[in-house]
Amino acid sequence: MSNCIAYELLKKGKTVLYQTAPVLLESVINFKLGKSENWGDNLVKSILDTDLLIIDDLGTETMNSMKLSELFTIINTRILNLNNKITKTIISTNLSINDIFNNYQDRIGSRIAGYYDIYYFFGDDLRLKKSK
Repeated sequence: MSNCIAYELLKKGKTVLYQTAPVLLESVINFKLGKSENWGDNLVKSILDTDLLIIDDLGTETMNSMKLSELFTIINTRILNLNNKITKTIISTNLSINDIFNNYQDRIGSRIAGYYDIYYFFGDDLRLKKSK
């Protein structure tokens, strides 16, 4: 579903950044610690300013205080348009809303519960079906 939404927005000339939660958070931290120069000075700006940010597989990352802080900054900046631009974010996860509150503290959980539309998808895992 996220890929389809991204494709349609790209066709309309919008910017889209699609990344897994572990890679996204590690990239931001490595950049801020000076361990990665792959993105140049545009890494955080790109994450905060892209028209659509898709954070895939939230809950699969190893969490620590730095990652919690960066995740909060990303979500909060995009929700409140602190970047002076209307931006949208899709977060995919296998976590329940209770798991999100337990894993990411109230300040992240409350923003996800309060500002995001939550959709549950049911059915067989298509990746497993394809391998048969």
